[in-house]
Amino acid sequence: MGGDGVFSIVAGVDGSAPARLALEWAFTEARLRNGQVKAVTAWEFPPATVGMEGMVWDPDVFPQTARQLQNEALKRVDSEGVTVTGDVVQGNAAAVLLRAAGDADLLVVGSRGLGGFTGLLLGSVSTQVLHHAPCPVLVVRNRSRNAGEE
Repeated sequence: MGGDGVFSIVAGVDGSAPARLALEWAFTEARLRNGQVKAVTAWEFPPATVGMEGMVWDPDVFPQTARQLQNEALKRVDSEGVTVTGDVVQGNAAAVLLRAAGDADLLVVGSRGLGGFTGLLLGSVSTQVLHHAPCPVLVVRNRSRNAGEE
């Protein structure tokens, strides 16, 4: 239990189908344990901007887009009866989730995010949090191998 006696679940939110399922699972578990959910979305500036010189560069678009993605994900799940907070943080996704899980009872993530390696069963962020999390981790994957990115 967290410091305040409430079961605390951190859920990674990135807009992928496995992350949506993980968020649903987190709310179901929080409801069963009279707990709370903290939805965490990480964002980073593009690692390279070569060839993007002609584009309008608005650094505020990244956190705004991340916040919008998180808000949309939260609208799609049944959060009735569960206290929920949202956090949008600049940084590497695994590092952001690990920091957020510092005082959590459970960290819930999707098996893989929006990365380009669609054949992977476990993505790089899921792998990193499994190896380094300060609390138990639940990795949620799509219901079937053919579910695709719904």
